[in-house]
Amino acid sequence: MTFTTWGRTFTAEPARRATPRDEPELCAQVARAAQDGLAVRTVGAGHSFTDAAVTDGLLLSLDHLRGLESVQRLPSGDALVTVGAGTRLAELNRLLAVQGLALRNLGDIDRQSVAGAISTGTHGTGARLGGLATQVRGVRLVLPDGTVRSVSDADPAGSPERALFEVARLGLGSVGVLTAVTLEVVPAYLLRSTETVRPWRAVVDGYDELVARHERVDAYWFPGTDRMLTWCNDPLDRDEAAAHAQRQEGAAGALRRLGAAGRTLLDEEVLANGVLGAAMHVAAAAPRWVPRINRISASALSDRSYVAPSDRVLVTRRRVRFVEMEYAVPRSELAGVLTELAAWLRSSGEPVPFPVEVRCAAADDVWLSTARGRDTAYVAVHQYHRMPRERYFAAAEEIFVAAGGRPHWGKLHTRTADDLAAHYPLADVAGVRAVVDPDGVFRNAYTERVLGP
Repeated sequence: MTFTTWGRTFTAEPARRATPRDEPELCAQVARAAQDGLAVRTVGAGHSFTDAAVTDGLLLSLDHLRGLESVQRLPSGDALVTVGAGTRLAELNRLLAVQGLALRNLGDIDRQSVAGAISTGTHGTGARLGGLATQVRGVRLVLPDGTVRSVSDADPAGSPERALFEVARLGLGSVGVLTAVTLEVVPAYLLRSTETVRPWRAVVDGYDELVARHERVDAYWFPGTDRMLTWCNDPLDRDEAAAHAQRQEGAAGALRRLGAAGRTLLDEEVLANGVLGAAMHVAAAAPRWVPRINRISASALSDRSYVAPSDRVLVTRRRVRFVEMEYAVPRSELAGVLTELAAWLRSSGEPVPFPVEVRCAAADDVWLSTARGRDTAYVAVHQYHRMPRERYFAAAEEIFVAAGGRPHWGKLHTRTADDLAAHYPLADVAGVRAVVDPDGVFRNAYTERVLGP
């Protein structure tokens, strides 16, 4: 019955665990748990580093509620797809590709369920792009009494249905159990990924220029080094895509594809995971070696460029286990935040072998989005799961909070509803929760800490 998060940050021992075969069985299990006085939480892949899924009541898995339910083509060429909430993002990417479609934006991990990813605010990167929740057009969810409700962005603004939709699409599962999600997706597209090693200061001071020139920018920095790897990913236009397809035809194209696949295997499975994993073991056993490890890792970075379908560019495989804190800060504060973080790492000598990651997102109007109302930069700090993280994360969080930062809902932080009320309409969220879940069936310690009782 024990459940442990992927990052080994939290463990739960629920009274019941269930994997309902379909929506009616899910409805019955939720209603029965509520009648028995049990809290109900849902878990996907367990990739949240917080205790969002922890409960001593009923812990539900949606693994049987997966796959495409419907595809509605739109005149624009986009489409509305309704997908089972338990569908893993990797599976969804494959299903969409068969339909000639793709997600508009995507995070860098695809192991999460659709429900888990949108409910915790998974965002990806792109100064003119929103996170996954901005792509949600409707949801179907089970309420505490076992009834099913469908709500969408087509419901009138200011209506109870629209308010429920806002909290259901990004609300930590605090108003019901999602069973299906309708997403607006786009025609499948290719991305040209250009990986460039740049001086640290050039990236920090020139980040706005980078994101103005490229649709998506992701940056990685090994603490204590003066080099940063930037991934600039841009869509191919129609002529470029046609030319690329022509180059892939024939025997020569097959050889090129084989070579590209081999390089991907080398980069992702041998270098990114194998070498990084070995470095983490050394760092955990001998922390004094971390500065040297980081210098070696940074010196091994190199430039490259390639073209591939969007999900193959955006998603990376993460087999080295870590823990993470990520904050959304106003993009205007990014340079100051990174400069302060670098200064603390230098002065403290804290051994941190994992890179710092920098991404961005466009402002949106989703109630509980970390990019709500402002252009946003994300700074993520990681630590190998076998190494101490408390001092590093506490120092980083202090810097983030001073800059007006908002914590990622699925990653470690110490903020409370009292702190977060200045950033989000928590009173409106509480009003929705009080109406649909007056007995607190979908509450747990984490939702009460960050959203209020």
